[in-house]
Amino acid sequence: MVVGELVQERDLIVIGGGPGGYSAAIRAAQMGLDVTLVEKKHLGGVCLNEGCIPSKIFTHSTSTLADTRKVSRFGIQTGEVTFHFDQMHAWRDQVVTGLRKGVEALCKTHKIDVIYGEASFLSEDRIGVEHGHQFDTYRFKQVILATGSMYEAPIWAKPDHKCILDTTSVFKLETVPEHLIVSGSDYIALEAAFGYRELGASVTVLLETDSFGFDVSIDKELLRVMKKQKIAVVKKARVTSVENDGDGALLSYESAKGREELTASHVFVSSVPRPRIRDLGLDRAGVEVNEEGYIEVSDRAQTNVPSIYAVGDITPGPPLAIKALKQGKVAAENAGGRQSAFDLHFIPKVAHTNPPVASVGLTEAEAKEQGYSVKISEFASGGNGFASITGSKDGKTKIVVDETNDVLLGFHAIGKGAVELISNGVTALEMAARDEDLSYPYYPHPSLNENWLEAVEGLTGKAIHAPPARQMAKSGK
Repeated sequence: MVVGELVQERDLIVIGGGPGGYSAAIRAAQMGLDVTLVEKKHLGGVCLNEGCIPSKIFTHSTSTLADTRKVSRFGIQTGEVTFHFDQMHAWRDQVVTGLRKGVEALCKTHKIDVIYGEASFLSEDRIGVEHGHQFDTYRFKQVILATGSMYEAPIWAKPDHKCILDTTSVFKLETVPEHLIVSGSDYIALEAAFGYRELGASVTVLLETDSFGFDVSIDKELLRVMKKQKIAVVKKARVTSVENDGDGALLSYESAKGREELTASHVFVSSVPRPRIRDLGLDRAGVEVNEEGYIEVSDRAQTNVPSIYAVGDITPGPPLAIKALKQGKVAAENAGGRQSAFDLHFIPKVAHTNPPVASVGLTEAEAKEQGYSVKISEFASGGNGFASITGSKDGKTKIVVDETNDVLLGFHAIGKGAVELISNGVTALEMAARDEDLSYPYYPHPSLNENWLEAVEGLTGKAIHAPPARQMAKSGK
């Protein structure tokens, strides 16, 4: 290793080039700051290169396959529809490479100095960057930490990435599993279950609890759809071990019946994201970490050391790219002297299944637990004209409202277009809207947007496309 002789001076250093890091770097550059971005491997981070984007290539491909098999109803005749893993993987690589080059170009356009290497603190105002045999030292005025997370499998699982899969390998298979067991209930588990079922795999989902964590109505509809698609679901099954038995995987779990076993060609094990901070040398900078191993920050993304900010998966809260993006921009704006803050209350939760699921705000149960007197309304997608046109009638939309003042508390949906439509709910919650704020505007017709209108009007028994017996307005604590 060659140690640089000079300490190089920098105004702002961003460590980590994922969604939070490159967003922070670009926003800081937009404000006129000189920015240095240190990235260990590839710009775009895990989200672009290994997580969000590659997994959605898989879910979009499998959903498109399912939709293509149904196009004859529209008068479209096709030959035999087949699926080729190699072509999907090639498309994934092309998309990932293109997006990564786009981030690289943006950094270059904004005159951001990008350094590839591994950074760690030497003191509260210095970092060292090791790249190859070179080690350089930088003194900074401010730094933004955005090193993301790594996925950690449960102690009972040892992924071999062949028949025992984790978050990084489940979407990289080159053949359809004969039987896939999915252990977990997060969005990645759901996307794997639906996607491989679309490809023809037999799929069994094991839940440690009795739900997927969505609103009770959405969970119920999700289970109905899974049953319709012949995805088996085993509730209250606590997995104790999984191992490669030579021909596939042997999984053991405990249920109300006692110890049980399942065999399958493949097992996917949901992994837990852990903050990637071990090698940062935070103690040398005086940055405090909580008991769970996360860096606590203020709503300005500031750590206990005023000149050091932290964003994304290394901070408390859901490990989502949208959180990192927001916090990165907030950190950069504060570093540049502008007052800015973030709030984690209304982050949407989505699963790109077929049909997709999306949720934001309080569920009915959460609202009641918090003492609200709630009123709810549900609208089944089967009553939507555009859903009938597209042949996508599975699903429902649900709204939760504070009965005392009609302020909207939560939006929950399963069905075609749910991921895009949830933004309406996010905006309404951020504006502290009331039901009349959603019932007054015009909605394009025919469109899936009308699900929101019907659900809102159902709060007062006025939904036009739901019969009286199905007007779902209910209230209570």
